[in-house]
Amino acid sequence: MRSLHRHREHHLVERIGWLRAAVLGANDGIVSTASLIVGVAAAAAAKGDIVLAGTAGFVAGAMSMAAGEYVSVSSQSDTERTDLTREREELRTDPMGEQDELTGIYVKRGLDPDLAGWVARELMAKNALAAHARDELGISQITIARPIQAALTSAVTFSVGAAMPLLAVILGPPHYLIFTVSAASLIFLGVLGAVGARTGGADIFTATIRVTFWGAIAMAVTAGIGAWIGHAV
Repeated sequence: MRSLHRHREHHLVERIGWLRAAVLGANDGIVSTASLIVGVAAAAAAKGDIVLAGTAGFVAGAMSMAAGEYVSVSSQSDTERTDLTREREELRTDPMGEQDELTGIYVKRGLDPDLAGWVARELMAKNALAAHARDELGISQITIARPIQAALTSAVTFSVGAAMPLLAVILGPPHYLIFTVSAASLIFLGVLGAVGARTGGADIFTATIRVTFWGAIAMAVTAGIGAWIGHAV
């Protein structure tokens, strides 16, 4: 008999948990900090005040991203845990009903009823809860909520993203801060879009344009509001 060739496949969906938090954190770091800096600069503030505002936005944003991601993903984790507890109890009190339910799921996916029943019995014999978690609830090791991972990833990537426009302020010429920060931030956003798309297997051009466009809109609106308030005050 010919032996089966076993190999480990690496699917891009396995990255979805940390990739979403990483792209969101870095994008938010660049856009929010750059918009804050451009808005304050448009109000004719001194460079020291701009650096102070950017630094405050850097720290507050990183903490906010970490806390927000942790709370949000923890809520998802709590929901998953509740569903699994309920499913475990249903398996204990009505195993045949749960087997019929799993059989029905496989029939809807295209299996013959007899084959679907056999598959349901075999999977439940091995690990009934895992079978129902995956096929009934849609919970798997790939998609399961990881609050700490999401919080740390968001905080670190936000900090990296926020540091870019802040460095542009510190290193750039004082009389061209708005232009320098805007141009540098758009470049950073373009690179982020390309890297995120490359990592996730998406179209690089589309992702780059999407991220850059909305970043430019955010900075333009904030600069307009800053200039208006600066003249009014």
